[in-house]
Amino acid sequence: MNDNLIEIATRWWVSMGSAATTLLRVTLIIVAAWVLIAVLQRAIRTLRERIASRMDDRESAKRAETLGRVFRYLASVVVSLIAMMLVLAELGVSVAPILGAAGVVGLAIGFGAQSLVKDFFTGFFILLENQIRQGDVVKLGDHAGMVEVVTLRYVQLRDYDGNVHYVPNGHISTVINMTRGFSNAVMDIGVAYRENVDEVMAVMQSVAAELRKDPAFQLKIMADLEMAGVNSWADSAVIIRCRFRTLPLEQWGVKREYLRRLKAAFDEHGIEIPYPHMTVYAGQDRQGKAPAFPLQQLATD
Repeated sequence: MNDNLIEIATRWWVSMGSAATTLLRVTLIIVAAWVLIAVLQRAIRTLRERIASRMDDRESAKRAETLGRVFRYLASVVVSLIAMMLVLAELGVSVAPILGAAGVVGLAIGFGAQSLVKDFFTGFFILLENQIRQGDVVKLGDHAGMVEVVTLRYVQLRDYDGNVHYVPNGHISTVINMTRGFSNAVMDIGVAYRENVDEVMAVMQSVAAELRKDPAFQLKIMADLEMAGVNSWADSAVIIRCRFRTLPLEQWGVKREYLRRLKAAFDEHGIEIPYPHMTVYAGQDRQGKAPAFPLQQLATD
């Protein structure tokens, strides 16, 4: 009887010791994985900062930031998967059948989650081809804004109103990047038909030259004002088109300041900025020669 009790106690003690050892190993694997993820992410972040600090090109620095974010995400996923397989092995679960089953299940999931797979593949090529980077202002279909986050799954945009848009990569068919390399501040200036177009364009050139001399804008504007000339005849105005070449993200600020200064210059030179108007007729006789209403008569009525 005593021998049986001793044998049972011994087995229980051995099993408890084995369970404690297994639990300790599992804990160590989890802690080691957590530490390794933190170390890898910190190393990738440090490497990205060093590479970006050596780059004079702002565009390359933005690309390094985007790729660094993706590599940190991939490092976390890979280390977590390896840690999970090691934990299963410590618990006595055979990993080989799981990997085989995972292949079959992955194939089935691939057919059922084609949109998710498409998101990852499209995101990979977007990053590989350097189409979108953090800090760019882009238009993706019906969504536009500044890129805050780029992952293999989606692109996060924030528009001017502060709204956040999450665009799945699989839904991106075209990318309009408004801040790649340089930007253009395109302006259509309307003046009255009675104005001398050459004199108007001379005033526009003069205002542009003064703007380029301003210390607050001289580094933002990359070239002199490009005058395209008369672009169209509108209902109430002659439309003159021009543009500035600016640094990325600076086109809107340059455009606003130029239009503000141009309005003051037009007022100073007596150049009319027209507004839509129409001529009212009382009706037509058979010959179509009915005169327009006199302004005094309209005011009296």
